[in-house]
Amino acid sequence: MRNIFKHGLATLAMVSVGFIHAQNTDAVVESIVKEATENSQLERLAHEMLDVIGPRLVGTPQMKQANDWAIAQYGKWDISARNEKWGEWRAWERGITHIDMVHPRIQSLDGMQLAWNPSTGSKGVTAEVITLPTVKDSLEFNNWMKSVKGKFVMTSMYQTTGRPDYNWEEFATEESFEKMKKERDSLSTEWYANLKRMGYNSRNINQALEKAGAAGIITSYWSKAFGSNKIFSARTEKIPTVDIELEDYTMLYRLAEYGSKPRVKIVAESKDLGVATNYNTIAEIKGSEKPDEYVIMSAHFDSWDGGTGATDNGTGTLVMMEALRILKKVYPNPKRTILVGHWGSEEQGLNGSRAFVEDHPEIVKNIQAVFNQDNGTGRVVNLSGAGFLHAYDYLSRWLEPVPNDISKHIETNFPGSPSGGGSDNASFLAAGAPSFNLSSLSWSYWNYTWHTNRDTYDKIVFDDVRSNAILTAILVYMACEDPNRASSEKIILPVNSRTGEQRSWPEPRSPQRKGGLDD
Repeated sequence: MRNIFKHGLATLAMVSVGFIHAQNTDAVVESIVKEATENSQLERLAHEMLDVIGPRLVGTPQMKQANDWAIAQYGKWDISARNEKWGEWRAWERGITHIDMVHPRIQSLDGMQLAWNPSTGSKGVTAEVITLPTVKDSLEFNNWMKSVKGKFVMTSMYQTTGRPDYNWEEFATEESFEKMKKERDSLSTEWYANLKRMGYNSRNINQALEKAGAAGIITSYWSKAFGSNKIFSARTEKIPTVDIELEDYTMLYRLAEYGSKPRVKIVAESKDLGVATNYNTIAEIKGSEKPDEYVIMSAHFDSWDGGTGATDNGTGTLVMMEALRILKKVYPNPKRTILVGHWGSEEQGLNGSRAFVEDHPEIVKNIQAVFNQDNGTGRVVNLSGAGFLHAYDYLSRWLEPVPNDISKHIETNFPGSPSGGGSDNASFLAAGAPSFNLSSLSWSYWNYTWHTNRDTYDKIVFDDVRSNAILTAILVYMACEDPNRASSEKIILPVNSRTGEQRSWPEPRSPQRKGGLDD
């Protein structure tokens, strides 16, 4: 009887502890939701980061300004933060760009200089605009190259329509739509075949034209959406390269093709600033019981600079800052250490996060989980187990207390498969750490805002970003509280049907620590 009584007391104690834990969990989750809903800082943070600082291209003063701004914000919330050097990059700052057609009439054109391109000086460069010829072979093209000296050369394909496909599908007849697609596909096939006959491709033609004496390069990397162009870096070293929006680019192209000999003046006053030190901004709340185990919140801080980097990855940055602010307020003594990584130079190859993984093996080996958010402003709709065999066991537990109005939109995929790249979760995953991407609803991300001139504050859907901050805060809280260490056991990857060989887990890769600089 005594043993039965003791067993009964032990069982009652276990039930009581479980009940108390559930009550505590409910209270913390309710506090997270309440704080995120009633005292959101998202709009203010977005304004300061996107409107005031602007885009955060690696190597620019604005990137360092953003690093320092984040540290100041965390300081206001009594959260420890630091800038951690990981490399160096070519230092460059965008200046004023004016692109004006001066013949056969006057018109200011919508466009911008591409990144790391040298300045034209305040006087600018004025020249006739020409298009690439159609040639039968490289010999004919090399003879034509003698005519490019002192001219702007257009090196992007002419687009027959500036309307995205969904617009054609809604309004065009089926016959008209099919005709347009056939014509576009034919032009595209011939464009690349012609480049091949020239002996070049889209990646090296600009350098060849620069060597031949061209005054500058005019491109248009249309994103297949109204008004959106993708903006990357220049491939010329001494002459200006600008991207002009489709509407003005195609007008110039027609003028040149019809023999009107358009002339354009380009003023692009950028600054070469030498060498810039690159940083990851790291924020941290130390664990109270297991300080040497880590739950990491991950988002890249840098962006391309066609817009202000709002959805790539301003929104991911906002989610992590807001989630940590909330956790500091309602869960100030986590059992495990919570670390937020705002990574640099993700856009050039996950460099900041790869450097952190390489520089901190003592942290990586003790990671409970990494939660990464990158792809746009939308609410999280997919969570994969990323190839970890037992991810279902712990991710399902951590998701359980998430409010239904958030969790009902999330499709889970277990065990999933490992990502070899794409975003910073891949850096940790390659090192064997349980790392998960919080994948978002599109909101036309790929065409309208991903790396484009339209990636700006007004594209943010704050209701969705707020939901993502709540989700992230709860997942981090649950991962910190879990009495068990999350399993990092991997699945056996299937055979590649194309090669017949066994697929292998991604291997860690070293970062590029000197970007745009001579070794």
